[in-house]
Amino acid sequence: MSTHREDTRELGLEETAHSLATGASTSVDRVRRSLDAIDASQPGLNAFRVVRREAALAEAAEADRRLAAGERLPLLGVPIAVKDDVDVTGEPTAFGCPGEFPAKTADSEVVRRLRAAGAVIVGKTNSPELGQWPFTGGSFGHTRNPWARERTPGGSSGGSAAAVAAGLVPAALGSDGAGSVRIPASWTNLVGIKPQRGRISTWPEPEAFYGITVMGPLARTVADAALLLDLVSGSHEGDLHQPPPVTVRDAVDREPGRLRIALSLKIPYTATPRTLHPEVKEAIGATAHALRRLGHEVTVADPAYGLLLGTNFLPRSMAGLEQWRSRVPDPTLLDPRTLSNARTGRLLGGLPLRASRAAEPRMRRRIGAIFNDFDVILAPTTATPPPPVDAIDGIGHFETDKVITAACPYTWPWNILGWPSVNVPAGFTPDGLPLGVQLMGHDNTEPLLVSLAAQLERELRWDRERPEQWW
Repeated sequence: MSTHREDTRELGLEETAHSLATGASTSVDRVRRSLDAIDASQPGLNAFRVVRREAALAEAAEADRRLAAGERLPLLGVPIAVKDDVDVTGEPTAFGCPGEFPAKTADSEVVRRLRAAGAVIVGKTNSPELGQWPFTGGSFGHTRNPWARERTPGGSSGGSAAAVAAGLVPAALGSDGAGSVRIPASWTNLVGIKPQRGRISTWPEPEAFYGITVMGPLARTVADAALLLDLVSGSHEGDLHQPPPVTVRDAVDREPGRLRIALSLKIPYTATPRTLHPEVKEAIGATAHALRRLGHEVTVADPAYGLLLGTNFLPRSMAGLEQWRSRVPDPTLLDPRTLSNARTGRLLGGLPLRASRAAEPRMRRRIGAIFNDFDVILAPTTATPPPPVDAIDGIGHFETDKVITAACPYTWPWNILGWPSVNVPAGFTPDGLPLGVQLMGHDNTEPLLVSLAAQLERELRWDRERPEQWW
């Protein structure tokens, strides 16, 4: 008779791996529990596009055989979710688009690395069409925020964020082309890391969206996000960007030392009206006070964003959309706003795109000058709390841009520059809606940002907060 006694608590990534390695639980138990929670939540949360029940349970059974034989890998048997913009063998990659997509015949490099660490991929999470918007909705319906049914979890990695915040998986991967990891992390009380460009391979793409998009982890704790980042980091020989290796999990346990931190509330240039919501301003002020209590020097100062930064972002993002649109089996099914953006991408894909790439080094030097005086920048992740889930439904292109830039004007510059940034939770509004702030660094500063984020977590203990299970 088996003496196994299943641990039914909701565990984080490292806790799950430890539970499996010590025999306190089995991969089949953990994966089935994750799959059952996904199935139960789908009518309400709608976090997943693809659920791999049969394949994941078979992989979990194989993980249990390997564990019983004494094999140990960092994530052997641990359930993980990935966003539906990476390839998983045997599954379609629809990236939020309607239509029938063919099953992929090979894993993306990031998925290969997850499997090499032993992870069991339970499914692929929802994204808006081609990751364009900080709202996760489309032909598959709305993905909803575990903290508030009528609010968005953000986007475009909203499915991954909702899955982690709801406890369906201990951690997940997203991608960030203008804030798409950091924004949903901020609106669901998670840690979200946008790493250095090239830190995580985008292969089979040599780069994603002409260098503005990177992959990144979402988790409840800094340690879990850092571990996942380490395990999926590394270059494929075909990658255009191959930064020097760093490790970040070890930085969680290191004190960062006394840092010079620039508190920046300045909104980078956008063409539509925007303002900082007072509840967000209060939250970032509280984070600044916490940093001062921890011994850091916090001074109000802004990067020199300049007026031309947006003209660098637009060709790269729009040309990237056109590149993806050309792969969609039936583009006529796409949202009219997607098709409009793709047309813009065709217009900007020649000389404007080449000019934007050529201008990036100058922008890095100008904006990076702030790091002559500061180690880290503290800024809002979003300008508002999470908006209603349907805030961009049924409206036109320009109206959509106004809603998006009013809510999320802060994150996109770091995508142009390719530098790392970490969202950390910053409390809640009086209505119980999560808020977040960014810790922003220079080239290859993930270890410093993670060390500082972990210090803040020990002070603020956001990891203890859980949403009420309405779904």
